Amino acid sequence: MDFNDIQSAWENEAVPNVSLPNKLEKLESVNMPLDKIRKNLKKELITQVGAIVVIGLIPLLYKFSDNLLVTFYLLFLPFLAICTYFLIKLYSFYKRIHHQNLNTKDSLYETYYDIMLNLQLYKSFTYSLMPFVIMFVMLIFLRNYSSEEVLQIFTPEKQKKILGFVTGLFVGVTISVGFVTEWWVNFFYGKYASEIRKVIDELKE
Repeated sequence: MDFNDIQSAWENEAVPNVSLPNKLEKLESVNMPLDKIRKNLKKELITQVGAIVVIGLIPLLYKFSDNLLVTFYLLFLPFLAICTYFLIKLYSFYKRIHHQNLNTKDSLYETYYDIMLNLQLYKSFTYSLMPFVIMFVMLIFLRNYSSEEVLQIFTPEKQKKILGFVTGLFVGVTISVGFVTEWWVNFFYGKYASEIRKVIDELKE
């Protein structure tokens, strides 16, 4: 077989379809929803820090009495510790996806599951703050009462009413915070995570 025969055989050989360019386009398409998540998370972190500062100033804004002031900051310290822990976690997540290079399917999988894990972390962070929010609201409600008046509110005769009020407040806050949190996470992060998941499913085909 001479060179011409070899060349003819090579040209006639069936070449399998290569879908690499298509896959690269799909991988590149993930950058847009990932950029949205990065931008929203950056704004979220700044907003959360600002909210913590505002909450810390509540006793000054509402002119709490000395007793309520001490009570508030005794509650505020564990609140601040929880916020700091979760915000550090979320900031670490932001730094990871900020420098993430989605040029392979493996890196795409890793980023997607990192996003989903941190969305659950975000929800846990929000739900863990609910008891503190309820107690802060109660302290704001009690700010205009003297110590003697507060003691009168918590007399044995009124305990059932107070228990009913606290229970109703807890249920109301839980439902409200749960609804808002689910909506917030889906609107600012979940829908973009779904776009990334769609690309992953397409790459499997």
